[in-house]
Amino acid sequence: MLTYRRTLAASTLAVAVLTATACTPGTDAPGGGGGTGGKPAARGTALAAVDTLTVKGRAPKTGYEREKFGRAWVDVDGNGCGTRDDILKRDLTGVRFADGHCKVASGTLTDDPYTGTTVRYVRGRSKVDIDHVVALSDAWQKGAQKWDGETRRRFANDPLNLLAVDSATNRRKSDGDAATWLPPNRAYRCTYVARQIAVKKKYGVWVTAGERDAMKRVLGACPQQKLP
Repeated sequence: MLTYRRTLAASTLAVAVLTATACTPGTDAPGGGGGTGGKPAARGTALAAVDTLTVKGRAPKTGYEREKFGRAWVDVDGNGCGTRDDILKRDLTGVRFADGHCKVASGTLTDDPYTGTTVRYVRGRSKVDIDHVVALSDAWQKGAQKWDGETRRRFANDPLNLLAVDSATNRRKSDGDAATWLPPNRAYRCTYVARQIAVKKKYGVWVTAGERDAMKRVLGACPQQKLP
């Protein structure tokens, strides 16, 4: 009888411990923590900034044309060079010019952000594109169609939103957002998503619920990632 009572008491205690544990939310709980152990994301991080973005459904693409964002690659900063060449000069190494200071003739994209490979740039037969990190079409469907022409022109030529990348990979991305496309180079995904958030925050471009959730999943692996 004594043995039976001890066994019963031990069983009751075990059940109580298991019940208490099951009721305690942990970092593995669905939607719990976002990689921060249930604590609020640190101020100044991309993860914290996600929750400052407006969440709405995607608007129709009706009326979108590239020309709505102004003539491509204009000289917005007044340095005498078009935006495309400015970004090539910024992102390539070993740059050579066709005209002395502006028109990039050749160079090398070392450690391409989207693939992690090295891509050679030669003007006229380039395998390097200048990508809008937040695609113009994506922005159009999430607020830009209501902007004035000057704001759209600035958005299309903002260095924050531009990267020199492998052309084939960029064309597979098309106008995808974080819910539908991420760089094959996993090591760059945190930086990529943080850059998208910074651009959308700067211009008031909204995100869909699925896009917001995808951003949080990526940043859950790097909760201290800062905005660029």
